[in-house]
Amino acid sequence: MTPQETAQHIGLTFEKQTPGYLNLCIQTGNQLWSSGHVSTLKGKLGGGLTTQEGYAAARECVAKILNSVWNTHGTLDGLRVLKVLGCVNSDPEFVEQHLVINGASDLLHEIFGKTSDGYHARSALGFASLPTGAAVEVEVIFEVKG
Repeated sequence: MTPQETAQHIGLTFEKQTPGYLNLCIQTGNQLWSSGHVSTLKGKLGGGLTTQEGYAAARECVAKILNSVWNTHGTLDGLRVLKVLGCVNSDPEFVEQHLVINGASDLLHEIFGKTSDGYHARSALGFASLPTGAAVEVEVIFEVKG
């Protein structure tokens, strides 16, 4: 299956977006850069939220990013994942940011392949707070192949 077919097969849906204050995904040359997309889950990891809840929130962020990429590029096909930045709203003692952001990476691996076009560089960082009190924010850079 192609990445687009895989995404739809696992239940992701793609809807047209109305342009807003900022561009949610922009193309420059052969790259697509997403804005940070935040989770609907609010709160602090290690301060009431579990790593598993954060994992699901990171996965949700990537689903939102893929919708923005689809709106810009028209398909998920023909893309390679280059870089993921994961921001985790963390209690000062929380040290599992990398496990939270695995939710983002695992979804990208599932759609684009873990050892091929989905194999990416990544940073997973803890923050004192995120916009709107979101638990997780993720951004991704893609290469348009060919």
